[in-house]
Amino acid sequence: MDDTSFEIAQTAARLVVEEGLEYGPAKRRALKALGLPVRTGLPDNDAVEDAVRDYIALFCADTQPGELAALRRLAAVWMARLADFRPHLGGAVWHGTATRWSDIYIQLFCDDPKSAEIALIDHQVDYDVRSVTGFNGETVDALSLHSRCPELGESVGVHLLIYDHDDLRGALKPDRRGRKPRGDLPAVRALIEA
Repeated sequence: MDDTSFEIAQTAARLVVEEGLEYGPAKRRALKALGLPVRTGLPDNDAVEDAVRDYIALFCADTQPGELAALRRLAAVWMARLADFRPHLGGAVWHGTATRWSDIYIQLFCDDPKSAEIALIDHQVDYDVRSVTGFNGETVDALSLHSRCPELGESVGVHLLIYDHDDLRGALKPDRRGRKPRGDLPAVRALIEA
């Protein structure tokens, strides 16, 4: 990685950790903050994740493990509530780079795409629907809500990404680093206990 990409990754990492930005927006804001041209080549997400881990180790080693554990416990609560939809936790909370500013991303693999939405309505949960890019590059619905996290003393964004049941097979393939990109409720509980 060249010096410019390294500097972008470091600046983006600070934005991810301190402001809870996702990698794409953090990289774009890093370009602006560094005064670099819009067409400057950006580091890949693996480089940003490495920088995030370094930043956390240097500046947040005393607080981040507790914040991560609280987010994982909250994710497990939502996964248990939505067990009928084969929930899998992904993102920073799954990979261990989440801080109190991070949102929770849970993928639901449904037989009927509207069934999860109906379940939220039945339980009187307020949510917003939006379209996002899924893990295969396709557009998927995201049901976004806020959930109180007692351990952190604040509300946390919880995003339920709706996939077809058949997408589950491809969802469990290892990522470029050989890691599971997401985990089911027993896997999340194992992380919490570890």
